[in-house]
Amino acid sequence: MRQIAILLTSDIEGGLHPFVHDDLAVQFHQWNGQGPLPLLTGRVLAFVEWNMPTISGAELCRRLRCDRDYAAAYITTVLDQEHAEDRRRAIRAGANECIVGPLSRTAILDRVLTLPADEVEKLAPTSLKFGELVIDSAAFLARWRGQILPIMPNEFRLLRFLVEHPGRVFTRTQLIEALGKRELPIDERTVDVWIGRLRRALKALGAGNPLRTVRGLGYVLDLPSV
Repeated sequence: MRQIAILLTSDIEGGLHPFVHDDLAVQFHQWNGQGPLPLLTGRVLAFVEWNMPTISGAELCRRLRCDRDYAAAYITTVLDQEHAEDRRRAIRAGANECIVGPLSRTAILDRVLTLPADEVEKLAPTSLKFGELVIDSAAFLARWRGQILPIMPNEFRLLRFLVEHPGRVFTRTQLIEALGKRELPIDERTVDVWIGRLRRALKALGAGNPLRTVRGLGYVLDLPSV
């Protein structure tokens, strides 16, 4: 399953519930420019309102481009009306394109679904490589040196997320949120169970233990040694 994350800075008509079409899964997320950026799975399309009450669209674009996890996001600024100077400022701030609002869920999904096939592949790659570990999202499988890791769906999603963000420490709460389980009453210690299963599966295939516990903080997937 290919994953695309839509980051929005305002409410949209139609709601933010997930959308699935064939092998494409789209998740919607909101961020108003305050506090840390949300942790997202998959490739990111950001829709940034140009005029916001407390922060400018240009500043939001620059902040996204300076964040390691969002530097490669496809950023669309949403203008209140057509204005050539605003377009030029948005592009200089790091936006890929500008459109005139208002936004709606239908309009966003139409843009995603009408992207050329090669552009969709760029936005949502089906394969990730981390040293000898390969994450095949299309097949929902992880392989170490060609051998399949016998892990459950939650452990697979967790491993994929950590491979997308290597070398970064995440708390248990952040990992639960990254798996899209914000609305479920999941005990944080459940993450310990997932991590334990992942460690056992990796060790059984000779992959060692790249999942490191950071006491008092959470977990990190250590970068492969050169």
